[in-house]
Amino acid sequence: MWNMSVPVLEKMVRPVIVYLFLVILLRVFGKRELAQLNPFDLVVLMSLSNTVQNAIIGNDNSLVGGLIGAATLLTVNYLVVRFLFKHRRLDQIIEGEPTTLIEHGKIKHSALAKELLTENELRTVAHRQGFGSIDQIDKCVIEPGGTFFMQGKTPPVDETRHKELLKRLEMISMEVAALKRGNHA
Repeated sequence: MWNMSVPVLEKMVRPVIVYLFLVILLRVFGKRELAQLNPFDLVVLMSLSNTVQNAIIGNDNSLVGGLIGAATLLTVNYLVVRFLFKHRRLDQIIEGEPTTLIEHGKIKHSALAKELLTENELRTVAHRQGFGSIDQIDKCVIEPGGTFFMQGKTPPVDETRHKELLKRLEMISMEVAALKRGNHA
């Protein structure tokens, strides 16, 4: 439990190499892997962690070795995120650009193909975000982190109610002003 069969330095270098490898791999394979759109993608991500486990810990199954590996992974991730936060342009290059999948209500099939998404998967995402169909969407963007932004063709109900309320308040204000003018005459 406490005795490590692998040197501490190796326990620290292994997770760094695996971390960098996975970051590059996920960047190459795109946003789809991060979005976890279907069961196949989820299985791949779950299996990925098990696949690289031995590469991270080596032949060492000690508690201390595991804690050193975990601490190294968290530290490297913290340092990378902090570094990229201070260097926005580099962050954009590494993370990539958002991809517009629907624009002005029209599906961009070339963008779907680039992201390896089907219309059925896009429809599933639309349903998760409260849209009844793809026809209700004016714009859909998949962000570099795999999240989707969807904007409907019609304004949201809250926005419509807010505009109606402002219009009614304006009418009431005009009526109050007219009443005041009538009482002063």
